[in-house]
Amino acid sequence: MLSVAEENYLKAIYKILERSGVKEASTKLIASELGTSSASVTDMIKKLNEKQLLNYEKYYGVSFTKEGLRAALDLIRKHRLWEYFLHTQLKFTWDKVHEIAEQLEHVKSAELIDRLDEFLQFPKYDPHGDPIPNKNGNFTFRNQILLSQLKEKNTEVVVLGVRSHETDFLQFLDTISIQIGKKLKILNFNSYDNSHSLENEDHKTITISNKISNEILVKEL
Repeated sequence: MLSVAEENYLKAIYKILERSGVKEASTKLIASELGTSSASVTDMIKKLNEKQLLNYEKYYGVSFTKEGLRAALDLIRKHRLWEYFLHTQLKFTWDKVHEIAEQLEHVKSAELIDRLDEFLQFPKYDPHGDPIPNKNGNFTFRNQILLSQLKEKNTEVVVLGVRSHETDFLQFLDTISIQIGKKLKILNFNSYDNSHSLENEDHKTITISNKISNEILVKEL
């Protein structure tokens, strides 16, 4: 059985690989993701390597073994199902569900999670638009792109997800009516600072920085 700390490392590594699209994560990236030292990361990686959950070679990045990936996906599934439950059943806003799910995700009962999944009617995406793995570790991909990559005027998009789950970021999006499922139109792209002027569903013109647009996942309409 894995400790909470070990599970947190597996989840952090999975998130790095999911976000970057690479097959290996460096100790530096893992340390940054968890807010800890590289030395602490190396110690934990060695433990997880001994448990045959990670492939590790000194001075190279780490990758999942088959068992390690399955353990990470189980944890991701629990976290995202709890987020969905908190949002849809208990009406927590999307900026609050992440921290609470961080606590609930370490529940060990597989039966509880399977029943939760069934109760929620097997949702495919969490409140932030992230895919929820099923009990076999499979999930549904969809065609999406970062808003920051779109520059043509009058392009219309629908918001599918966000990469950052930080409270301040999500609350800011709420203030300008950028939420999952809502439509946006690109009015202008400023090549000087890579900012976007957009029209939201309230027909209000908003301007967002490249830092913000680089965290928003959309689909062209």
